[in-house]
Amino acid sequence: MKRWRRSVVAFWFFLPSTLNRRLMQFIDLQTQYRRYQAEIDARMRAVLNHGQFILGPEIAELESVLARYVGVKHCLTVASGTAGLEIALRALGVGPGHEVITVPFTWISSAEVIGLVGAKPVFVDIEAGSYNLNSELLEQAVTPRTRAIMPVSLFGQMPDYDRINRLAARRGLPVIEDGAQSFGATQRGRRSCGVTLIGSTSFYPAKPLGCYGEGGALFTDDDALAGKMRAIRTHGALQGHHHFLLGTNGRCDTLQAAVLLAKLPHFDWEVQERSRLGARYTELLRGVCTVPEVMPGNTHVYAQYTIRTPNRDGLAEQLQAQGIPAAVYYPKCLHEQPVFSACGYKPGDFPAAEQASREVLSLPMHAFLGQADQDRVVAAVKAAILSSRPQPGRGEATGR
Repeated sequence: MKRWRRSVVAFWFFLPSTLNRRLMQFIDLQTQYRRYQAEIDARMRAVLNHGQFILGPEIAELESVLARYVGVKHCLTVASGTAGLEIALRALGVGPGHEVITVPFTWISSAEVIGLVGAKPVFVDIEAGSYNLNSELLEQAVTPRTRAIMPVSLFGQMPDYDRINRLAARRGLPVIEDGAQSFGATQRGRRSCGVTLIGSTSFYPAKPLGCYGEGGALFTDDDALAGKMRAIRTHGALQGHHHFLLGTNGRCDTLQAAVLLAKLPHFDWEVQERSRLGARYTELLRGVCTVPEVMPGNTHVYAQYTIRTPNRDGLAEQLQAQGIPAAVYYPKCLHEQPVFSACGYKPGDFPAAEQASREVLSLPMHAFLGQADQDRVVAAVKAAILSSRPQPGRGEATGR
């Protein structure tokens, strides 16, 4: 098995140390820290000084700031994006005998949490252009056992929530946005995590807005749901030792909130830079490979800048040889994972998702990506793809 194939599990393709080339960063957290170091250090030092490491004052401050940013009444921070999705499902009463609709082309958390509450994931294929849930296929997946719809805003833009919400309203179903990769994106002027009954995001370090460990947040305008999710987050209690729900330890650490508060003043600039860099990649690579489509009404934060090409594996290997990291999100669909074999799906059930999983490759993307590095990535992609295309034979007739 080739070396790069073994490294796909860790998502990055790194340059062998024996080659004398500079290693480019796939996501440059070091430069970001150096840029904001004074603010991050000051915020973290404040937590170390007051010592309230669990549910300290920074948690309430962050929740207030994030709720205003998204444009909803309630935000509650949680231990991770995965924890947030599970808390949301529990708050909605989803459990054994129920079904939750999601997509097969995403990180395993999106379906994992459905199984963790005892329900069954029901998959709907994606759109080839956006990699998001194909809303035209949604209604046929609804059954009497459906209790929620959980689309994923993959790679940095949202699916058609107007259409999804209308269908859900007709069927009396709640919608949870898995916005782990789209925080900062908008759809028709509304921010990700603020367009459905519940929005969930992740602050994993590699996300558009990331902390320095695990973290996430839930968003809603529903007062009762907010109270229920807040209780589930803290062992089913809102005060003292009165536990009225079966909950969990789903709290976000105060130190992580401090990091996020330090980064937030710079977040709009980072979103703008991601949008600019994504648009530049698209302009330079259009016609060479399949580039991301920004769907009507959407902005895109490019949590990953993802291209696709039939010879994805060969391209990744050539980029690695030149010291350019690349990543495969995701090499296998969820219905192909052994853990979901009991769902009864088979190869070919979700052709758009399956083809995407064989062809996608994500390129370096972060707000600090310099033009020289981006040009280097583009040149390497072009050279690798164009050199692999069949060339007309010498002396062959070309006109008749």
